Amino acid sequence: MSRYFASRAVQTIITLAVMSLVVFLLIGLMPGDPIDLMISGDPNMRSEDAARLRAAYGLDKPLLERYLTWAGEAVQGNFGYSRSFGQPVLTILWPRLLNTLLLAGSAFVLSVAIALPLGIWAAAHPRSRADYLINLFCFAGISTPPFWLALLLITLFAVFLGWLPAGGMAYPRPGTPWNIALAEQLRHLVLPVVTLTLIQLGPYTRFMRGAMIEALRQDYVRTARAKGAPERTVLWRHAFANALAPVLTILALSFGGLFSGAVITETMFAWPGMGKAIYQAILENDYNLALVGLLLATAATIAGNLLADLGYAWVDPRVSLAADQP
Repeated sequence: MSRYFASRAVQTIITLAVMSLVVFLLIGLMPGDPIDLMISGDPNMRSEDAARLRAAYGLDKPLLERYLTWAGEAVQGNFGYSRSFGQPVLTILWPRLLNTLLLAGSAFVLSVAIALPLGIWAAAHPRSRADYLINLFCFAGISTPPFWLALLLITLFAVFLGWLPAGGMAYPRPGTPWNIALAEQLRHLVLPVVTLTLIQLGPYTRFMRGAMIEALRQDYVRTARAKGAPERTVLWRHAFANALAPVLTILALSFGGLFSGAVITETMFAWPGMGKAIYQAILENDYNLALVGLLLATAATIAGNLLADLGYAWVDPRVSLAADQP
């Protein structure tokens, strides 16, 4: 196990280094820079002032040299300042990361809690009306564009009915009772959480249904039924325990999405999360903010892969980690 973790740690470091270089180069090759944005906003800015600002920000140096300078500072824990906000990058990203975890984490837990029972029910009653309805619902969720679903929910519940706010995040005034503040926060969470849940529900349900159908066809299930085991025991103790392994892998791989954020959903609902912050940073050529945000998403994806491997080995004792095999 120690060899496995050591090898994964080396792979993580190499992946993050390569990812940081690729992202930095891609952003640096985009037309324009922050000084050009300043010039467009202030036509009276002189060329001497623009040149002095480029030298102050290091934008007059070659792209690779600028990356090496950034990487040397990052190794020491200094990830630089955001040019858009004028604050340290981690100061900008930390509250947005918590907001994304609140939004995407709530949608993830809710979608898993609904998808697993639906998938099991559909697999236990194949070709039934319930199975057809569940499949229809799943395909509709998979095929629906997130921005269209968000617009539909906003139009219905915020514009026509007026039950819920159209977007944003609640910022209660100091001294507001906690129950009122919590209720207001939940009202702002409902529409984006429902949007993400409906989008994720289809794939998770389909994965659970497919894994359960495959498990119910195995010989050990037939043996359990032949011995007179109750159908509930066959379904949950034998089939579900073995079908959980591939589904757990898919769920663990979705872990990275909790940190990268749902760009479309956060943008549609003006939710101040990671996805919206990364998108704005790329548009504004904010190198440090975009780079660190994407690196956090990459690290979370790698952590999700590690959790998938560990979860698979934990659920199925027959699976051993490759690094520990002789």
